Amino acid sequence: MERTVVNDGVRLLVHDHGGSGPPVVLLHGLAGHSGEWDETAAWLRKDHRVVVFDQRAHGASERCPADVSRAAYVSDVVAVINALRLGRALLVGQSLGGHTAMLAAAARPDLVRALVMIEAAPGDAAPGLPEDIENWLASWPVPFRSREAAVEFFGGGPVGTTWAAGLAERRDGWWPRFEPELMVRSVVELSRRSFWPEWRTVRCPALVVLAESGVFPGGAAREITRDRPSTTVVTVPGTGHDVHLEKPEPVRAAITEFLRSLGT
Repeated sequence: MERTVVNDGVRLLVHDHGGSGPPVVLLHGLAGHSGEWDETAAWLRKDHRVVVFDQRAHGASERCPADVSRAAYVSDVVAVINALRLGRALLVGQSLGGHTAMLAAAARPDLVRALVMIEAAPGDAAPGLPEDIENWLASWPVPFRSREAAVEFFGGGPVGTTWAAGLAERRDGWWPRFEPELMVRSVVELSRRSFWPEWRTVRCPALVVLAESGVFPGGAAREITRDRPSTTVVTVPGTGHDVHLEKPEPVRAAITEFLRSLGT
């Protein structure tokens, strides 16, 4: 079921996959879309209430919000949880969505019972990140001449198919459902400061899933557990940043075992 949640004037398109049991909110990454969680939602909803939404400036949600700060993204998570009366939810996020999930857990422990971060970590300041994102998006041959061309550009297979599914068809081809400038602005704060202080305040159980060839260095697991030794860290071999799309089974196994440890 689809519904709209409005947070401080920003319209968010929410997909409620239903299911009975403890609530789960799934958060996609930068330039992504809620559809990338369809497979995950399908197995999670057997024992959980599963909710996904296109984050601000993405997909079918508000395309050009004035505010794309970290606090604004977190505020949207809180708004969705409250609007759907989910209570304390498990937050699962990939990349920037995982970072948002972490900040929500730090800011609102009353609404977050557990946290799963996939290819996401607190991280130190990354000064070159906005430029890297700008260059990456500029490399897209927009408009794509066909969906098939987009699938090929994004690497084919499940990863390419999922990224291509986030595009919108227009008369002249296939276009991203976001403004590149707002994607760049969404990571500016990550370029300016560390978020380790927020990580240290997270009190709920946490699982971090990293890719062997992802965006984080080999010592990331040690850093993540340095201040929170109880955190579970799993590294999936032979995968890149989109580990949840490349090899969903190991990710599912890690989340399932984590949920078992929570008693859900």
